[in-house]
Amino acid sequence: MAEADPKIDAGTTAKTKSRRFGRLALMVSVPLVLVGGATAYYIANDHYVSTDNAYVQQDKVSISAEVGGRIIDVAVHENDVVKEGDLLFRIDPEPYRIAIEQADAAIAAAQVRVSSLQTEYQNTNVGIDSAREDVAFYEKEYQRQSSLMQAGFTTRARLQAAEHALSDARSRVASALADATKARAALATGSAAPGINPAIKAGQAQREQALLNLSRTEVRAPIAGVVSQADRLQPGQMMVQGLPGVTIVASNKSWIEANFKETDLAHMRVGQPAEISFDAYPDLKVRGKVASIGAGTGSEFSVLPAQNANGNWVKVTQRVPVRISITDKPKRAMIAGLSAHVRIDTDK
Repeated sequence: MAEADPKIDAGTTAKTKSRRFGRLALMVSVPLVLVGGATAYYIANDHYVSTDNAYVQQDKVSISAEVGGRIIDVAVHENDVVKEGDLLFRIDPEPYRIAIEQADAAIAAAQVRVSSLQTEYQNTNVGIDSAREDVAFYEKEYQRQSSLMQAGFTTRARLQAAEHALSDARSRVASALADATKARAALATGSAAPGINPAIKAGQAQREQALLNLSRTEVRAPIAGVVSQADRLQPGQMMVQGLPGVTIVASNKSWIEANFKETDLAHMRVGQPAEISFDAYPDLKVRGKVASIGAGTGSEFSVLPAQNANGNWVKVTQRVPVRISITDKPKRAMIAGLSAHVRIDTDK
């Protein structure tokens, strides 16, 4: 039987040891690399907080008619882009034109009444002058009859008749003065509208209100934006005053409302930079910053706030709304309600 070559055995043993050492080094180095990588990632990202409970928000204005009536014209449709002042819809103006005519009639009636009162006042002045002339005449007649009575050339009946006529003339003067005061009071104006008769002023106010209502039959866009919920506008439909008829979304101003856990707020400050991504646009990333931090949690302002003072209380991590302003100009259109992911650098 041939003897084993010592050189071959030594080489084989060296290779075996080398393999074992390599496997051991691999088994040790891989966990170390993983731990080191995880540690480096944690150190590099421990000052970031993020949430996917975030949504695009835009100003929304609910448009309602300030007067009621039947819709006769609709100028916009769903998703139309409108500018401030554009016509949205029109309400039948005929009832309000009739109201203007009624106000004109009320003003005319008040003017006629004022003219009549002025004539009455002038007549009372004439009556006062006439009554005063009668008083002067009967005073002389009474003095004449009194002198004749002392001389014995008249009767007591004539003296009494003259006295009665003088008293009656004085009564007519008092009555004429009272009528003049009444007519002057009817023509008087108050301090709130000096120089204008109250009835005429009321008619003018009625006419201004009718003109205002007529102008409100044309409902125009108070802001620029995109028309939404326009299906509620149909010609022939009765529009109730104050009832929302259409909504305009102000698409030129958008922000993100991100609901962060209360445990993420320790190092969050207004002005910190944020990175925003959107579910609808996977390739779009925009920059923003923290604009404000909410004054209360979402549950605090809910319709039915949580009642924790009971035996079934379970602690739940609360969410606080944080407003993120968009500092970039997005390349895609922002749509109210889009889901977003927000990542804030709290180290800045």
